[in-house]
Amino acid sequence: MTIEKKVAFSVLLLFVFFFFSCGKRDAETPKEATKTKDFVFMREKAAPIVFLSTQMNPVEEAGKMRNMILKDFPGKVDFRPNDNNQLRNQIDAMLNGDPSASILVGALHGDLVTLYEENALLPMNEVIKSLENKNFQENILNFSRLDGKESYYVPWMQASFVMVANKKALPFLPKGADVNDLSYDQLRQWAKNIYQATGKKAVGFPVGAKGLMHRFFQGYLYPSYTASTLLKFRGSDAVEMWTYFKYLWLFVHPGSLVYSTMDEPLIAEDVWLAWDHTARLVKAFEQRPDDFIAFPAPSGPKGRGFMSVISGLSIPKRTKASRNQPILIDYLTRNEIQIRTLNETGFFPVVKSEINANIPKHLKELSEAVQRQANSKNGVATLLPIGLGDRAGDFNKVFILTFSKIVLEGNDISRALNANAAELQKILNEQNAKCWLPDVSDARPCKIE
Repeated sequence: MTIEKKVAFSVLLLFVFFFFSCGKRDAETPKEATKTKDFVFMREKAAPIVFLSTQMNPVEEAGKMRNMILKDFPGKVDFRPNDNNQLRNQIDAMLNGDPSASILVGALHGDLVTLYEENALLPMNEVIKSLENKNFQENILNFSRLDGKESYYVPWMQASFVMVANKKALPFLPKGADVNDLSYDQLRQWAKNIYQATGKKAVGFPVGAKGLMHRFFQGYLYPSYTASTLLKFRGSDAVEMWTYFKYLWLFVHPGSLVYSTMDEPLIAEDVWLAWDHTARLVKAFEQRPDDFIAFPAPSGPKGRGFMSVISGLSIPKRTKASRNQPILIDYLTRNEIQIRTLNETGFFPVVKSEINANIPKHLKELSEAVQRQANSKNGVATLLPIGLGDRAGDFNKVFILTFSKIVLEGNDISRALNANAAELQKILNEQNAKCWLPDVSDARPCKIE
């Protein structure tokens, strides 16, 4: 055999050896696997999860989501904050451009209800079953069962609105009153006691341009007096409610008309009693944790109205059937990540277990108030408005207009309620919106009585 033939033969042997060695290695070496407490699955390294979220939208919060909350996730996540009015369009545009896209949606309950009604979400019962060790709060799991049976999202985080008091106000509590079981009449008497003793209008509300005062009327005062947000908007119970609030307003700090958040007025002691979103009260407890207490909103004749701000995680129906989304859901609902989310954003956990023991001192007071409020025996749970689309802002403005006409301008209560009920009904008709809790009706659109 010539030298040339020997070289060629040797090269051929090497090629054959290399070919069979690679094939054997591929057959015996499993793809990279990731194991967590709840899942063992193949991680698709080349296809990151696109996380479309209507939450953590502000630039600062989005940065915390990417750099702090998601930093220990073992896979790739492309976090994209999204406007809730554009969520469905964004999902469709992504999947039309890339049918293989792996998408997870994080959104408020109402946004997910809209997607569900458009037949755009996958059922999540199997995912929730695999997460049984998470010990989700049952009342929140009930909200996720959008057809009464199947869950269409996994609870992610929650927020609410509570009351805060400077401890200087406590000596003026009405005799026999319990801050954790306060009535609106007792709140009014408390404010009156402070005013008579000190001359201070001690109550504060966020009525300013960026405040959330409309949520107080929608989720707290109306449900407490009427067990409704819409159906009983202009009834006799609503007249009683506005009559009450006109009197309470006599003891409200005039700066409330410009306050957008209540943390600064509390810190400055402009007010001693305040109501606001938990995330907008954190700074007061962070800076002066020993000076304030948090407690549930008061109750009225129909119970303790309170608003649950629930966010969930869901998978669009047309997205790639990837195992990556469940592992991200598992990650985001772990105890330590729920606590991290609370620390970074002020949104509270949706899981129970020993999580409360790990909540920092400055947040524990707010967390306990949220839980006491949610577990009230006479609670009237209220959801954020659902199905209003781009008219949601106009809907909210009607409640502020009603407050302005009745409380600030002194107009006749029944006349103002009738006029503004007509404005609300126009929006409901235009959007063909169903009623939402606490109102229950099969009519579409929801019909104000």
